[in-house]
Amino acid sequence: MPLKFRKILIADERYESAAVFDVDNDGVLDIVSGAYWYKGPDFKQAFKIGDVRAEGEYFDDFSTLPLDVNGDGYMDFVTGGWWGNNLRWRQNPGPAGGEWTTHVIAEVGNVETTRMWDVDGDGEFEIVPNTPGAPLRVFKLLRDSDGNGTGEFSSRTIWSKAQGHGLGFGDISGSGRGDFVLHNGWLEAPENPYDGPEADWVFHPDFSLGSASVPILVVDVNGDGLNDLIVGQGHNYGLEWLEQGRDADGNRTWKRHPIDPWNAQYHDLQWADIDGDGQCELITGKRHRAHNGHDPGEHDDVGIYYFKWNGESFTKQIIDYGQIRQATGCGILFALADLRGTGRLDLVAPGKDGLFLFLNEGF
Repeated sequence: MPLKFRKILIADERYESAAVFDVDNDGVLDIVSGAYWYKGPDFKQAFKIGDVRAEGEYFDDFSTLPLDVNGDGYMDFVTGGWWGNNLRWRQNPGPAGGEWTTHVIAEVGNVETTRMWDVDGDGEFEIVPNTPGAPLRVFKLLRDSDGNGTGEFSSRTIWSKAQGHGLGFGDISGSGRGDFVLHNGWLEAPENPYDGPEADWVFHPDFSLGSASVPILVVDVNGDGLNDLIVGQGHNYGLEWLEQGRDADGNRTWKRHPIDPWNAQYHDLQWADIDGDGQCELITGKRHRAHNGHDPGEHDDVGIYYFKWNGESFTKQIIDYGQIRQATGCGILFALADLRGTGRLDLVAPGKDGLFLFLNEGF
């Protein structure tokens, strides 16, 4: 049976990224999106974070990554945007309240979106922006002797060439280290992924993924012990998985399998156990007006879905689907969290069609 969800409009805003974390340290999760945060548990009170630069239909705010950057015990977040050309963090004012101060981390070029991954394997997340026309760089929060953030970052260039659209991270080689996935191949991690020289990363031009999603998921879909890839087309039709295998000579192979070739703008993908059966599902949906009417499928119906592996293929289940204003998509970065303590993951979906909460009511 498919899960049942209860849809709630949180705000009629057009920001495309959202996160869930405890903003005011009251022990209750809040929703953060764009220029506002919404106080839990009912999310009816909105508090101003600060203005966000508007560019046509867009806002220059393409991620919301929770991180206590300055170590004061209050959660900040990291973002970036296409027009600002920089990576930045917004400082939680803490008990004083008021608007949040914005700090530039680095000038990095046009930011498609950003993600957090533990690149060096030390148990702490690094920040990695997808900058299609610029090199692949990793930003590491500098911490004091107690492990608290200092407000400063170091950085390393992993790949000096232009990244292209799409980025993923996970262990492809089986070394136990995380490799990077680009739209046109993957970068194999060396023994010292962060502090070693850029030349130690080995590029494998094994595939071409088009206008790939962020992230490209690195997961073992079929349980054969080899991590596969799941990729959506962020600006075209298509959602597929690439099965990693070996040929007779032991060389790595990739076999492509369609998941949903008939829907477009699969920009953000998440791999999580949304139905509570102990196995992860693929959760994703359409980024509404990803290129403001200029992408294939822009005027098709919108939707959010989860895809369940049935042992041979993925079975599609609908969370929401229909025409604009009857249904919604899930932006460039949506959030999953148990907002009511039910043990079930709820879904927060931002986008140009509004900020929505889908409460997971189970079966």
